[in-house]
Amino acid sequence: MHGLDLDYKLVYLAIPLSCLLGALLAGLLGRTIGRVGAHSVTILGVAAAFALSAFVVLPDVLAGNTFNGPVYTWAVSGGIPLEVGFQIDSLSALMMAVVTFVSLMVHVYTIGYMRDDPGYQRFFSYIALFTFSMLMLVMANNFLQLFFGWEAVGLMSYLLIGFWFTRDTATHAQLKAFLVNRVGDFGFLLGIAAIYMTFGTLDYGAVFAIAPQVAGKTISILPGVDWNVITLICILLFVGAMGKSAQVPLHVWLPDSMEGPTPISALIHAATMVTAGVFMVARMSPLFELSDTALSVVLVIGAVTGLFMGFVGMVQNDIKRVIAYSTVSQLGYMMVALGASAYSVGIFHLMTHAFFKALLFLCAGSVIMALHHEQDLRKMGGLKRRMPITFITFWIGSLALAGIFPFAGFFSKDLIVEAVHGSHLPGSGFAYFAVLAGVFVTAFYTFRLLFMTFYGKPRMDEHTLREVKESPWVVTIPLMFLAFFSIVAGFMFIDPLVFGDYFGAALKVLPAHDVVREIAGKYQGQGLGPFIAHGLQSAPFLLAVAGIVTAWMMYVRYPHLPDRARAKAEAVYTLLLNKYFLDEFNEFVLVRGARAVGRLLWKIGDVKLIDGLAVNGTARVIGWVSAIVRQIQSGYVYHYAFAMILGLFLLITFYLHR
Repeated sequence: MHGLDLDYKLVYLAIPLSCLLGALLAGLLGRTIGRVGAHSVTILGVAAAFALSAFVVLPDVLAGNTFNGPVYTWAVSGGIPLEVGFQIDSLSALMMAVVTFVSLMVHVYTIGYMRDDPGYQRFFSYIALFTFSMLMLVMANNFLQLFFGWEAVGLMSYLLIGFWFTRDTATHAQLKAFLVNRVGDFGFLLGIAAIYMTFGTLDYGAVFAIAPQVAGKTISILPGVDWNVITLICILLFVGAMGKSAQVPLHVWLPDSMEGPTPISALIHAATMVTAGVFMVARMSPLFELSDTALSVVLVIGAVTGLFMGFVGMVQNDIKRVIAYSTVSQLGYMMVALGASAYSVGIFHLMTHAFFKALLFLCAGSVIMALHHEQDLRKMGGLKRRMPITFITFWIGSLALAGIFPFAGFFSKDLIVEAVHGSHLPGSGFAYFAVLAGVFVTAFYTFRLLFMTFYGKPRMDEHTLREVKESPWVVTIPLMFLAFFSIVAGFMFIDPLVFGDYFGAALKVLPAHDVVREIAGKYQGQGLGPFIAHGLQSAPFLLAVAGIVTAWMMYVRYPHLPDRARAKAEAVYTLLLNKYFLDEFNEFVLVRGARAVGRLLWKIGDVKLIDGLAVNGTARVIGWVSAIVRQIQSGYVYHYAFAMILGLFLLITFYLHR
């Protein structure tokens, strides 16, 4: 802790609030300050957040100074303090630096990509607000603020995916993202409720301190069925992560999010939203470590996502959708690492992936700009000499994603495979096969994308081909920065993040699960040489090379092979092209089922019970009674006299009877 907590509280507050201020100025005063004003205030805000995160907070944390406490209490309800609080430690500081750096690159890139869009100011306001939301999530020290950031990034993704709201496809995509994430968020909210019910607090530190004492407690969800409380909490929280981080079967929204502008595709897929689930599971490591069942669930679902979504990426023809399925697959890899208790490895891959995946998306956007917003790979080709900077940086991103030495992905992906191989949790055998096979698949679809885009004969029309040129500097400079970190991030950060003790107490790993310590023990004190030598001889590296060679043979050397392979495996190709028909299943079973239930409730509950019985039935009863009573009120004196005599008779009879 600091001796100058107040000063550092102001620094911590300034990081998200600088992004929020830029968003408000661009959003509310966009017409007044104009396009230049809008991008200037938002870029300055995000640049300030990055500078404070990378050059003030991160060095301070490395010096041993952390912070955990409230900065503002805005209400107390039922004894629960509703607070804005920050937990600034090695995990959150790293995330803050990565999020703000990638966001800054996207902001600069957006100047070129969105230059002719009528919603220019609105877009800058949205992406700055998106960055603010993600920062509030990663800096949180309590579940209430975590949930605020969680929902805020979901809201911003909804607005940005449907940014071009005049397109029906964009509107459908944003609704799909919103609804699928509501499924995950429902589980997440139940998990937070279970935490408060069990621990009586929403503060991370208090929950983690009490957790070992309740590790053996059970709860009866159904009569005769007892669940371990920690297992239940962890699985419910992971359901939320499945939605945000696009794990099977809640992944279906992420490829459709490509309907948004390319800069937001890069921001969602590289540094915000989809990494929120990975970060949350890592932050909750003191809980997940107490449940082998929950870890196995994370491990197996991550493995299924990593492998089977990679297969789908092999047959996509939209340049952005190939990268989108790559993101889903790589998120599966991160989850596999977390399930194997290799939290530091998962976060390491999150960081390296942020650099090269943002690079690939922004390179794809550069190509799309040059081709007048054409995204079909079958209408590309032959661009390498016309777009040299985009071509070279695309190569760098592809090599990093495929896991080729010396690029960043080589280090993080090899560590994931090693960690899973050393795990003894149920499901680790399948997970090891999945991540190993996924290495070949990743290399194949990545270089299929590269070769179809830049090699061979141009497949676009003559008019488009004549106008193809390299993108402006506001587009290419972010590509160069991201390419640089895609090369050096592995070398720079593997030793402190994985082999060193950078994370310290921020991540909790039980000795029985500590596969990273076993890996680090092999190379401790020997430098990176033995690790690199082992990696260059290992199965993952050889499989990656095999994937690249296979893609080259099929799409450069013998371009007729894909058609022949498709003809011989038509059923498999159709299955993959249609994404395992999961969208159709959701439409026919879930969506139509929900509509059928809604119609049933409407016809029986609304029409017959509420309108028919409660509303109209009451009116009919009143009308019937009124019709009878109206006959009594005739206006004739002898009728009233008869009624008086009858009443007197009944009264006397009643009293005589008593």
